[in-house]
Amino acid sequence: MVARAYGVAFEGVEARLVEVQCALAPGLPAFSIVGLPDKAVSEAKERVRAALGALAVALPSRRIVINLSPADLPKEGAHFDLPIALAVLAALDVVPTEAVEARVAIGELALSGTLAPVAGALPAAMAAAAEGLGLLCPRQTGPEAAWVGAAEVIAAGTLGEVIGHLTGERPLQPSAPGTVEEGPAGRDLAEVKGQERAKRALEIAAAGRHHMLMVGPPGSGKSMLAARLPSILPELTPQEALETSTIHSLAGLLSEGGISRTRPFREPHHTASMPAIAGGGRKAAPGEISLAHNGVLFLDELPEFSRQVLETLRQPIETGQVVIARAAAHVRYPCRFLMIAAANPCKCGHLADANRACNRAPNCGGDYLGRISGPLMDRFDLRVDVPPVAFRDLDLPSNGETSQVVAGRVSAARERQAARFGSGEVRLNADAEGRLLEEIAAPDADGRDLLVRAAERFGLTARGYHRVLRVARTIADLAGAEAVGRNHIAEAISFRLQIEPPA
Repeated sequence: MVARAYGVAFEGVEARLVEVQCALAPGLPAFSIVGLPDKAVSEAKERVRAALGALAVALPSRRIVINLSPADLPKEGAHFDLPIALAVLAALDVVPTEAVEARVAIGELALSGTLAPVAGALPAAMAAAAEGLGLLCPRQTGPEAAWVGAAEVIAAGTLGEVIGHLTGERPLQPSAPGTVEEGPAGRDLAEVKGQERAKRALEIAAAGRHHMLMVGPPGSGKSMLAARLPSILPELTPQEALETSTIHSLAGLLSEGGISRTRPFREPHHTASMPAIAGGGRKAAPGEISLAHNGVLFLDELPEFSRQVLETLRQPIETGQVVIARAAAHVRYPCRFLMIAAANPCKCGHLADANRACNRAPNCGGDYLGRISGPLMDRFDLRVDVPPVAFRDLDLPSNGETSQVVAGRVSAARERQAARFGSGEVRLNADAEGRLLEEIAAPDADGRDLLVRAAERFGLTARGYHRVLRVARTIADLAGAEAVGRNHIAEAISFRLQIEPPA
């Protein structure tokens, strides 16, 4: 007789159903696991043996074979402990086979039989719901998995509780969804004194998800501006919240099953490696660009990042997804983010101050910003000089617009885009291309004439030309204008040419 249980293997944000088969065969006592298990899965036999022993369940003096099907799919992680234990218990007739086969199980077993939390409960529940099955998981991950709603989620603290539920002796109640987490408060755009042009660029970037680069000396407020960007962004829609939370679930970042409606804000250090930024490593885990999906990726001190890391960003910026290639499989993660970058004008940061600049000025500025390649610089829709704020302005009271006021305009502009694009893959102006972009962002005659002359005068690339149209469309949306006019094109061009690309 072969008993079956079900687990999941993760391929990017997708969870694939894995059939865990257990056969008791005659022969010398042994416990084998086959089906491309990694080290953590292979070691599950010792954890399962000890956990069953803690429950006074003795393994028979026979050969126990566990097969993880499909056999050509790599299996990674300790979350296979629980389905392996259930398959063994079903083979021993300790629990009903039909009760085990009606659920997907994930969870790591301690030697005492306690269930430890594992990453990926949310995508596992989605996979279970797609197959019409329930989900068994550790108690800590139950509120997270319950957000799916389409699958019954049973969360237990120990293997003994799981057995009691499956046999009907001590039924457990289904888990309820966790709380909706509130985002951080207290960072208001009105706290930034001066820098009105940078604030305007930040508003345009938030409205249409246009990538933005700020260049200015140390202490001019670049990081302060970027930190206040989440305060003017609208909340995640239910669909976006589920997409983002699925990635964070795989990374083990969901706190106590809570789902956040606040857009993620990721700010990796410039010493971060390429797998940390783009994703990868031993388990092909999501990187910072995927953790920033539907949110903001802030790269401070942009030229200090390694050249390899910066060049890795070019394709994900265009496609909205990153593919991590491995010998056994290609793992795909979504990464549609808003990139905000900040840089000093040179190594010392005081290129524009004749009294403080080094003796290599102005060549040091070209060498420093030259670390950002032309193709990457071409992907920044908005380029803003952030000059130092005068000391006399720092003493003035804050009288700028609050984040709430700016967020209202951003939200209205995004609602216009949602009405324009509907429920397709294109959600914001930054996603529009080809014929769709020509339809929604076609400027009037004066605007087109200005754009053509600017493209010829400043040598805009085809990508730069289309990005100016996208930004102009967003500026028109912020103004509530139906058509793109000359003034919208002029402002978009002014941000495009604020900082000359390196030669």
